[in-house]
Amino acid sequence: MSTRYPFTAVVGMDDLRLALLLNAVSPAVGGVLVRGEKGTAKSTAVRALAELLPQVAVVAGCRFSCDPASPDPGCPDGPHGDGGADARPARMVELPVGASEDRLVGSLDIEKALADGVKAFEPGLLAAAHRGILYVDEVNLLSDHLIDHLLDAAAMGASHVEREGVSVRHAARFLLVGTMNPEEGELRPQLLDRFGLTVEVAASRVPEERVEVVRRRLAFEDDPAGFAGRWAGEEAALRERIVAARELLPKVALGDAVLLQIAATCAAFEVDGMRADIVMARTATALAAWAGREEVTSEDVRRAALLALPHRRRRNPFDAPGMDEDKLDETLERFKGDEPEDDPDPGPDGPGDGGPGGGGVPPQGGEGPVPETDGVPEQAPAQAPEHAPEPEHAPRGAAGERAAVKAGEPFRTKTLSVPGLGEGAAGRRSRARTQNGRTTGATRPQGTLTKLHLSATVRAAAPHQRARGRSGAGLVVRRDDLRQAVREGREGNLVLFVVDASGSMAARRRMGAVKGAVLSLLLDAYQRRDKVGLVTFRGRAAELALPPTSSVDAAAARLEELPTGGRTPLSAGLLKARDVLRVERLRDPSRRPLLVVVTDGRATGGGPDPVGLAARAARLHAADGTASVVVDCEAGPVRLGLAGDLARHLGGTAVTLDELRADAIAGLVREAQVNRSVRRAA
Repeated sequence: MSTRYPFTAVVGMDDLRLALLLNAVSPAVGGVLVRGEKGTAKSTAVRALAELLPQVAVVAGCRFSCDPASPDPGCPDGPHGDGGADARPARMVELPVGASEDRLVGSLDIEKALADGVKAFEPGLLAAAHRGILYVDEVNLLSDHLIDHLLDAAAMGASHVEREGVSVRHAARFLLVGTMNPEEGELRPQLLDRFGLTVEVAASRVPEERVEVVRRRLAFEDDPAGFAGRWAGEEAALRERIVAARELLPKVALGDAVLLQIAATCAAFEVDGMRADIVMARTATALAAWAGREEVTSEDVRRAALLALPHRRRRNPFDAPGMDEDKLDETLERFKGDEPEDDPDPGPDGPGDGGPGGGGVPPQGGEGPVPETDGVPEQAPAQAPEHAPEPEHAPRGAAGERAAVKAGEPFRTKTLSVPGLGEGAAGRRSRARTQNGRTTGATRPQGTLTKLHLSATVRAAAPHQRARGRSGAGLVVRRDDLRQAVREGREGNLVLFVVDASGSMAARRRMGAVKGAVLSLLLDAYQRRDKVGLVTFRGRAAELALPPTSSVDAAAARLEELPTGGRTPLSAGLLKARDVLRVERLRDPSRRPLLVVVTDGRATGGGPDPVGLAARAARLHAADGTASVVVDCEAGPVRLGLAGDLARHLGGTAVTLDELRADAIAGLVREAQVNRSVRRAA
């Protein structure tokens, strides 16, 4: 077994260490989500926590880790008699991003089913993680179907498996820990709320601290066992403190005044639901136990709020987690009742000099205060005439370039999809053959069998049993009998936005509405698990403002900063988009693209015949078979219909900004129904 890096040797990262230790004291806190840039030892700290957890008593021979003191009456390996008890270290089970559904929840034991003719359940990772830690690295990249199972298990404390003729329920209570790099995309809101605490980590900008990190890491890699031995004393002391805090936890009093502070804080920050109140109460109680106290103080509530609320205050995926600490202090002071004087900050340190950081290294800096955000989308400015003159003081850059304008308020958009049946990454946009989803049929496997269609396999083998000399209970199955399950679900696409930022789009009220529409489409792409890219064109050329990425919020940030002005090189924008799609087809050939061109259709640059050049560039996309949508931004009483012409050359469809709204479409349907009723009555 490989030696893990000691938890007490991690330099700095006080919030991360404290959050992990609080969950070790009270697993009911609900786990930790660690957000941070790459290379900040997120995974190292999480894996090191497992070595600090006390041993777990389990029923001897139980594959589901039942507690001998209160075994699960519905355990698939039960009922448990007096089979004795074993003690083993707490497990840390890692869930790979690319794991299959069978590996997570368990499945029918195919070998026993075919050989012995009996139904037998093979436990998955959820069973292995029971009463331990379930760790997901890059949790934001986890497939939706796996997230659904995690949500169910986290909500019910049990896993229910109904598949292939097997119906099994087993306990699955675990400490959920996830790490992620926000640059690679955000986490689905339902799963985000399931994490009790969240912390942001960043590498220290203090040279001395960075030197100490490198020194310790090199020493560990040179001699892992020796390095761990030098920290064994601190590890043992911290382990004893965790045990002591667990024993003290039931004695900690959570007074009415403190509960009022918790409720007032959650109400003041407008968090959804009641889970935040419960998590804050459990975290504050764990903080008191960790400090060796039997009463919760206002300082405990404050620290609990900073750990439990930032990720619950987000109103859309583009809001950065954060807290207004002045507002928090005002709320706590306003609802402060009679309570004992706050103890000094306990911090994450264990007994002994230096605590987990050790070596006298100060806490890591470099994170700084989190900027305040109220999470409410900025309201679109009041509508003004399309060609209203701009104020003379409107900021402009070189060559008539106008400064970026704020996006209008986002809205729910019409569903745009790629026609046909794809085979791309799991998502929620277009129809596709997937590894998960509803089973639509069976076929002979081409290559490696990945999803067995059991009933079809049995039907294929059944007519040949006598000829194969079957004499026992088992079914004689040959390779030619195996059938692959054909399943249909939804895929995520590459949505490439081509946005006209030229002077013809630069009326400030108009560009705000256009940005609001693109922001709405980005929100839709986030919810449907798409990759997104952003190409802009203005002046004399087009620019790849954002290469295709899973980080939809990065696209929103680039969109917000986008200035406007200059000529309209529409053909350059379309050709740049074609180059981007060509490269992406080589990188990820199974992910189908959706081209979204946001323009009024005008073309005033790029050659002697800009309109003809744009038409030829559009026809190249049509020849490539790229699905496309043109969002027509033309406004005013006189419309030239150029965006519609562009859509025809692309072989796609055109929608206006008004038609893009899902509620507007519903309104048109209702209006048509009313008109039909009026005509019938007449």
